[in-house]
Amino acid sequence: MFRKFSYLILSSAILLAANSARAQLVGFPDPHLLTTMPMGAQQGATVEVTITGQHLEDVTQLIFSDPKITAKPVIGENGKAVDNKFVVSVAKDAPVGIHDARVISRLGISSPRAFTVGTMKEIACIESRDSKEKAAAISVNSITNAVMPKRAIDHYSFPAQKGKRYAIECAAVGIDSKLTPVVIVADAEGRDLLVNRTGGVIDFQPDADGTYMVKVNDLTYQGSDRHFYRLALQEVSADGLPPRHPSTAKVSAASWPPPGLSEEARSQEAEPNDEADRAQKITLPCDIAGSFYPAADVDTFEFMAKKDEVWWVEVAAERMGHATDPFVLVQGVTEKDGKKTLVDVAELYDIASPLKVSSNGYSYDGPPYDIGSPDVLGKVEIKEDGVYRLQVRDLFGGTRNEPANEYRLVVRKEQPDFAIAAWAVHMTLRNGDRAAFSKPLALRTGDATVLEVLAIRRDGFAGDIDLKMEDLPRGVQATGLKIPAGKSVGHIVITADANAKPDFALASITGSAKIDGKVVTRPCRLATMEWPVKDAKQEIPAPRLVNSMPVSVSDSEAAPLSFFAAEEKVWEVTEGEKLTIPLKAVWREDFTGTSIKMKAYGVGFDRLAPFEFPLKAESYDVELNLATLKTQPGEYDLVFYGGGVAKFRYHPKGVARATAAKTKAESEAAAAAESAKKLTAEVTKAAPEKKAEAEAAAKAATEKQKLADAAKAEAEKHLAAVTKEAAPKDRVDIHVSKPIRLVVKPKAEEAEKAVAQAAPKK
Repeated sequence: MFRKFSYLILSSAILLAANSARAQLVGFPDPHLLTTMPMGAQQGATVEVTITGQHLEDVTQLIFSDPKITAKPVIGENGKAVDNKFVVSVAKDAPVGIHDARVISRLGISSPRAFTVGTMKEIACIESRDSKEKAAAISVNSITNAVMPKRAIDHYSFPAQKGKRYAIECAAVGIDSKLTPVVIVADAEGRDLLVNRTGGVIDFQPDADGTYMVKVNDLTYQGSDRHFYRLALQEVSADGLPPRHPSTAKVSAASWPPPGLSEEARSQEAEPNDEADRAQKITLPCDIAGSFYPAADVDTFEFMAKKDEVWWVEVAAERMGHATDPFVLVQGVTEKDGKKTLVDVAELYDIASPLKVSSNGYSYDGPPYDIGSPDVLGKVEIKEDGVYRLQVRDLFGGTRNEPANEYRLVVRKEQPDFAIAAWAVHMTLRNGDRAAFSKPLALRTGDATVLEVLAIRRDGFAGDIDLKMEDLPRGVQATGLKIPAGKSVGHIVITADANAKPDFALASITGSAKIDGKVVTRPCRLATMEWPVKDAKQEIPAPRLVNSMPVSVSDSEAAPLSFFAAEEKVWEVTEGEKLTIPLKAVWREDFTGTSIKMKAYGVGFDRLAPFEFPLKAESYDVELNLATLKTQPGEYDLVFYGGGVAKFRYHPKGVARATAAKTKAESEAAAAAESAKKLTAEVTKAAPEKKAEAEAAAKAATEKQKLADAAKAEAEKHLAAVTKEAAPKDRVDIHVSKPIRLVVKPKAEEAEKAVAQAAPKK
């Protein structure tokens, strides 16, 4: 389904692009929260946080995905809120881990940025530390929040004692940073002792008491305000794994854990179990925790099984946040004349994505999101009674000697189920216009947006999955287009009324299906890109799951185009007949081209031939030939969509506001200049006993004039910037109709037959 949808948009958008300027942009501006400083806080602490963002005007709130983290604007000396500064309070019992920070601004809710709650004290390091002479002193059991400058190496010093063990970690990739950290532990003179280039923890035990250094740099010496990091330094116990900094969840993690699985495994892998004659004896079903350690580790388990048994095997490691690629080999063991022979029964590899994903991050041969995983989920069919061996290994394990690479092995009888994840459908043009935007669910009035919902089906489940989105803001509705039986893709269409008032709410998406005669409901995780990416040839998109699902509507701007049926009703048609639906359009901006090529999606209508909706036309009659579509009797939701290029004006009201501010600044500057001129002239006329007073008044007036002139220059600069931003620019995006509900009735003879079959027998 996605492939048809996306390639239609692709082809039509390329056609439009040929008639547009090369400066054409993809997607309409969305509010993005880009950075917070600091990037986290200790439980029970209150910190001042500074934010930066994109398309963030009139920010009113900073909110978090957990209610135990709250924020209030910083109030300046003038009694007004200071732009982009908030006082954040973290409750003592706030959950430790990654939370999502967002702001509410003129355009509504922003994209998220990771904010970490921890147990150690935290500092924000802003001074220069680019040499060992400028090394910033940090204490053990603390976290340092910092930003990496370009072409720099940050230096830190700390005291350490012989016989103690210290864990040093630079959190970056897992907290939405663009930094690829290289961390080095050095002696007091800066001589390197230990190095980590893979984002792991350095386990450091000094040979002597003294002062040691930590050096941090980007792998390619990049740097900016988006290359932030959290340097954790803590003393740890003499044994066990050193603790890890919390990390955001990959999209693949949406399918783990399976419903009903306990938090802790029922048993543990027991080494040595690499060799066949040392295989760990287990009984099925089983739930085992293990690790891919040391390098080239192969864990072997042995069990008894009977003919015709079917077992489902699942291994989680990558979905638990580890850079691993598990593989399972199941072999039957036969013995003859004292000699054992192994026969391969099953090889289990990756959990396949329901859709082919992008092969290199920017070529459009698939979507940028992947709900699949290198983990394992597959079945093993037993053909004969006997002894069997199951081997678990990491296909990349020969080069990885990381004790933290843990896994969970679950072998169970069939338990049909599913997991779902959703993300905003993206517009894609040429490879260089990848536009993998981190789209927040921020709707303009009259807007419609589409979420794509993908399912990982578990243990053979193949039925329908009905989708529902609830708890939406006032004036916003959502329609779920189900995931059909045997398929893995569905959609949710979210629409905002043309007269909706500003509002936001924490929404939720669920999928429901009938399994073994019972209705099963599962939550849906929402995914986003960490950063807006305009050209993925320069930067590969980085997707992740978010912790909540806020939706907003704003009346600051209206959608450039709205589609909807001429009548808001349930449309009825008989199976095999034709139905004409008058589709109306409201055009709020100028568009490039002559028409918008549109198609339909929704079960039963996705094979509708594309049609051209003329630009500026108020209506168009869409004919549905159910004989051609072969749509069966039932209830359906139908949506039309197409790609168009609008000459979009960003925040034109801002120009009027900036013009008024400039006029006011000019008036105040003129008044200040006149006052300074007058008071300066009065100095020469002042009596000797009044001269000092007159000079002080003239000096104050001159200073006031300088401030007024500076404010005037700033107002002029701001007006020029917003005027440039508000100039019409070609923006290509997907335009979606409001969902249309249809009922396809059976033919008269079929209806009579159904009634007769339902009548009680005499």
